Amino acid sequence: MSRFEGVLVSDHWLQSQFTQVQLHSLKSKFIALKNQNGQVLVEDLPALFLKLKPFNEMFTEDEIRDVLQSSGSDTSNKLEFEEFLRAYVTLQSKVVNKSGDSKNSSSFLNATTTTLLHTIDESEKKSYVAHINSYLRDDPFMKQFLPIDPATNALFELARDGVLLCKLINVAVPNTIDERAINTKRILNPWERNENHTLCLNSAKAIGCTVVNIGTQDLIEGRPHLVLGLISQIIKIQLLADLNLRKTPQLVELVEDNNDVEELMGLAPEKLLLKWMNFHLKKAGYKKPVTNFSSDLKDGEAYAYLLNVLAPEHGNPATLDAKDPVQRADLVLHHAEKMDCKRYLTPKDIVEGSSNLNLAFVAQIFHQRNGLSTDSKKISFAEMMTDDVQMSRDERCFRLWINSFGISSYVNNLFEDVRNGWVLLEVLDKVSPGSVNWKQSSKPPIKMPFRKVENCNQVIKIGTQLKFSLVNLAGNDFVQGNKKLILAFLWQLMRFHMLQLLKNLRSHSQGKEITDGDILKWANKKVKNTGRTSQIESFKDKQLSSGIFFLQLLSAVEPRVVNWNLVTKGASDEEKKLNATYIISVARKLGCSIFLLPEDIMEVNQKMILMLTASIMYWSLQRSRDESESELELELELESSPASFLEIPEASPESSSVNGDRDNFTGVEISKLSIDDNGVMSMEESGNHHLGVDYIVGFQMYPTFSIRGLFMNYVLESVDG
Repeated sequence: MSRFEGVLVSDHWLQSQFTQVQLHSLKSKFIALKNQNGQVLVEDLPALFLKLKPFNEMFTEDEIRDVLQSSGSDTSNKLEFEEFLRAYVTLQSKVVNKSGDSKNSSSFLNATTTTLLHTIDESEKKSYVAHINSYLRDDPFMKQFLPIDPATNALFELARDGVLLCKLINVAVPNTIDERAINTKRILNPWERNENHTLCLNSAKAIGCTVVNIGTQDLIEGRPHLVLGLISQIIKIQLLADLNLRKTPQLVELVEDNNDVEELMGLAPEKLLLKWMNFHLKKAGYKKPVTNFSSDLKDGEAYAYLLNVLAPEHGNPATLDAKDPVQRADLVLHHAEKMDCKRYLTPKDIVEGSSNLNLAFVAQIFHQRNGLSTDSKKISFAEMMTDDVQMSRDERCFRLWINSFGISSYVNNLFEDVRNGWVLLEVLDKVSPGSVNWKQSSKPPIKMPFRKVENCNQVIKIGTQLKFSLVNLAGNDFVQGNKKLILAFLWQLMRFHMLQLLKNLRSHSQGKEITDGDILKWANKKVKNTGRTSQIESFKDKQLSSGIFFLQLLSAVEPRVVNWNLVTKGASDEEKKLNATYIISVARKLGCSIFLLPEDIMEVNQKMILMLTASIMYWSLQRSRDESESELELELELESSPASFLEIPEASPESSSVNGDRDNFTGVEISKLSIDDNGVMSMEESGNHHLGVDYIVGFQMYPTFSIRGLFMNYVLESVDG
């Protein structure tokens, strides 16, 4: 589980401008910038900022220097970290002004993890709250907290425990999270909250959300723009889930020629929704094409025509006759309500062109009545065009894995979106930094076919350098959309990435490559060390289908994470499914970023089994490294200045409670803490100083848990309280 250590900034407003992930990144850059005297000067900043996005796309080094000077910064002055952050924010504001960013910062259509804009659209917030109240009102646990009042900050407060977000993910994509793995009780301690948010973020990635710049601490703090941004992505995924040929084969009616079906399959859900809307508008006699969910819908006319053709029985002639756009928009919404469409927006939102809410509204209309025919011949053809089950599962896995990197190109259809080579080059640059020659690459849109081939040839060249098996594979195979070869390449790329991560963490590897055999040996040894007898011969060992070995492995790396009362024997398919679903959620709860499905475990999909085991190994090695570094750092600080490390207040019933009375941490003398060679903490009580019951239990459950992280969380909680 992630530690609770955060970067603290004394200025609360300044801290609110960054996520914890960004603060950690900027702190490391600031430290690296220090000169021999341990100082950072203003004159050092332009060169650093020029290397960071989006500054390097907007400014020259001289322009950055001018901005800093105009803000009153003397280039000869030395900087503290908070002054460095203020300089960063100043430059950010210039980026916003220069780019002319839209007012809607939490967009359905884009990844919403930026901190350039923190404005909260109250209409969107109200709409999302209504969505949550509607879909979770009957949830056995959540109904005690609902309905949420959109006029308050109750949404953000409720999101701080992580349960709401986990439940919302399951509404969007049912059964993504095994709800037995969610910590559900009215008051959660810090570990339980952190587990829920870790489970939430890893599960959000597994359904297609982009969460690159957001960490668990940001959600625990309930940062409005980040919480709302994540919720908007989750709701978008729910609303657009049926906009594909597999779920809705009737969409094939949108193209006249069967040869255009492949193009239809390659469209992003938003584009497909626009195509569906224009298909019906053309039938209704509406002359203007709708190209967006904002300005083209402001006057309400397109809505009036669309609803009249889909549900003429509820039509009102006054809708098109109305001169006032607000009045027309109101009549449109009344028409939609008669079709049982949820009201995601107000007449004002339509007139103002809210793209997020218009998208949600059009998606609702599609769900209620898509108006497409049930021509059996066309539907049969559409079903023939979709992939087989295994290929579809592999496509899903690699697509989500690629999107988890947060690259500029969002992949909606793997086989279509990689054909120009650009997406593959972006992923290669993430997996093997510096391997791509961008000067010889062509960025989309690419009109000339040979440019696509050039991109794909470079992909093959880099793959060869990374020692992939690419016999008889050429760049043109990607351009032609050869599905089997695309999947074969991506599997090698995913495996290479994981093995490199393990190699970098495993201190005793001494530069040697990590192999599949090393991972297998590690897993067997971990389970054996707990006294259990389960061992596997390979990653295609049929006994893995029961799930018992993986549950024993997860329990070996973190004893408290598996609730054995929930585990079945894995004898029947139903029991295997229960175990497999639980395994995936428990692994994500630990911190594993995985994209497999329960069926992959049940059927012992060798590739996915390897990635699951490797992910658990990576988490285990990473925690061991972090704890070793944290303990060493703590020892050094205690030796140099034990009293100044953290000032613990005197025990007091009124002041010592953290978040009410749930965690009674009243303090402990630092000098009485000790860590033995195995990383186990012990202490002596002195006077009235003691650790509360929950924290004692915490140390017993986490014998090597970061003490520094615990104290840091105490400080954060005290500030919150």
